[in-house]
Amino acid sequence: MAHVLQSVVFPLDRDPDLLPLYVDPEVWSTIDEEPVRVSDVSHLADVLGRTRARIPAGTRVSFATYFNAFPASYWQHWTSVRSVRLTVRTEGEATVLVYRSTGEGAQQRVDTKDADGDAATTFDIPLTQFSDGGWIWFDIVAGAGDVVLAGGEWTTEREPARTGKASLGITTYNKPGYCVDTLTALSEAPEALELVDRVLIVDQGTQKVSDQDGYAEAAAVLGEQLQVIEQPNLGGSGGFARAMHETLQRPESDFIQLLDDDVRIEPESIRRSITFGRYATKPVLVGAHMFDLLNRPRLHAWAEVVDEAPFMWRNLFQEELPHDFRRANIRQTPLLHMRMDADYNGWWMCLIPTEVIREIGLALPAFIKWDDAEFCLRAREAGYPTVSLPGAALWHVSWIGKDDSIDWQAYFHARNRIVAGLLHSNAPRGGTLIRHSRRVDLKHLMMMQYYPVALRNRALRDVLRGPSHMAENIATAMPEARSLAARFPETVVHRDPDVLVRSRRGRQVFQRLKEHVFDSPAGWRLRLFTVQALVSHWFRVPDPANVETPEVEFGKADAHWWRVPLFDSAVVSAADGSGKNVYTRDRLLFRRMLVDSVRLHARLRREWPQLRKQYRDALPGLVSEDSWRQIFGSKA
Repeated sequence: MAHVLQSVVFPLDRDPDLLPLYVDPEVWSTIDEEPVRVSDVSHLADVLGRTRARIPAGTRVSFATYFNAFPASYWQHWTSVRSVRLTVRTEGEATVLVYRSTGEGAQQRVDTKDADGDAATTFDIPLTQFSDGGWIWFDIVAGAGDVVLAGGEWTTEREPARTGKASLGITTYNKPGYCVDTLTALSEAPEALELVDRVLIVDQGTQKVSDQDGYAEAAAVLGEQLQVIEQPNLGGSGGFARAMHETLQRPESDFIQLLDDDVRIEPESIRRSITFGRYATKPVLVGAHMFDLLNRPRLHAWAEVVDEAPFMWRNLFQEELPHDFRRANIRQTPLLHMRMDADYNGWWMCLIPTEVIREIGLALPAFIKWDDAEFCLRAREAGYPTVSLPGAALWHVSWIGKDDSIDWQAYFHARNRIVAGLLHSNAPRGGTLIRHSRRVDLKHLMMMQYYPVALRNRALRDVLRGPSHMAENIATAMPEARSLAARFPETVVHRDPDVLVRSRRGRQVFQRLKEHVFDSPAGWRLRLFTVQALVSHWFRVPDPANVETPEVEFGKADAHWWRVPLFDSAVVSAADGSGKNVYTRDRLLFRRMLVDSVRLHARLRREWPQLRKQYRDALPGLVSEDSWRQIFGSKA
């Protein structure tokens, strides 16, 4: 029996920006070492359906694309599948060419066959030479008339290692429209629903998903597969822990597929990740990549890792991302052919085997931030790695219009990173984590951002109290952090069109450098700048005129920590462009917060070994079902 591993699909939406993720233009060239399209024969009018597309007469179209190439290296490395059959169904006179690539991105022809009329052309391709990386894909060349690609699949005769279904766990807080869109997309994808046991909506908001327009129609199609659970807002970790808990009660579910709420899904990705999880030689977590929902060909996350020394997350190839598939597709990007091993995957979409949860526990009661990374690190230590699978992805609201390092989330950024470090860092006293955390405080203080430092100091105090605080304040830490903002004028976003916020010296404009290149000080210049800025903020009284009226204005992209500290006050555009914040130097507040930060970080360093043991000893209890049942309530 042939088992479908991956189907050739085309976009659900009539969005021309999506085409590069599904089909590749005919010809590319290179100018100044940059890929450039010479011709583009792919148009929305040629997409005839979910699995059908037209190739105009005399043209050639490649399917060496994110969603339609086959990630051969991942299947060879993580599964026992050693041969895959490609079936291409065409209507008309066509030539089908099959290619493969190496881990370095070198392209090689595998086979070529002609087809005529209604034909099903097959290719049997071994998966034996993809250790370092590589994809397999096909091109279609149309003859004298148009050709229709009527469908395509990558299949295997090999039986999967496990056959259970997956429950989908969607955690939401006041984003009902996104959730209904997800439910609608699922209801229209029977091939994905075949592998789904339950769709669990954990609704923690006041704007209920079940009240949203379109919900009833989607729910009617999903029927008993849909279950909506309402609970107080316990953050992402509380919502996903509830989905894990509910899934463990279902013998039919071998997996839980976690999905964020503010996303748009590609249903084929859900089917692919579940299929991959079934075929994995040993149980693995199967993560998906993240594209920008507001700039949909732009890839933000591929393989993510946690650096040991600073214990900080990042993309494996930080300088290469985001990647825009309009500018360079699979064939033009050698880096994307390498097999990249991840430490963790964001919980915008991540498949977790239930046997892993039974062994290592549920999510950490972290509310938000680091719950996904911590869980994946915990799973890896138990022998369950994370695979970020190419060809499995969704679109998520990106962080371009946000700066959550300076809002109420600063508490969770600081606390949960340190807790994760206590639990999983092998470096003595956390390596450079404490030093890095202290530097973050210094940058905020020099930029007159006192609110995030207040939250970060609160986070350190809670960490020092011991692990029990995490379950105790999971429902209260967020509202308390938000209420603290009222004490800090810089948190006010000035949006009133009748009250124009002006600065005395006008907007400061700087030369735009290349992406990932900054004019920040480094080495001895960095140390000198930091000392001078700290001394200035400690001793110098701000000019009263600059307190009365902001001295300068910065665009958000220009408001860096090495520029803003040079002034007594500044107007800075909000990250989402909706208004402006005013930052004003406060010498007394600066002094008190700096002293607090230094003392707390010194204490954290001194007590790290004892805290490390406390948190590691407490971890099994923190993530146990019994602990989470108490958080959910006795009837959970």
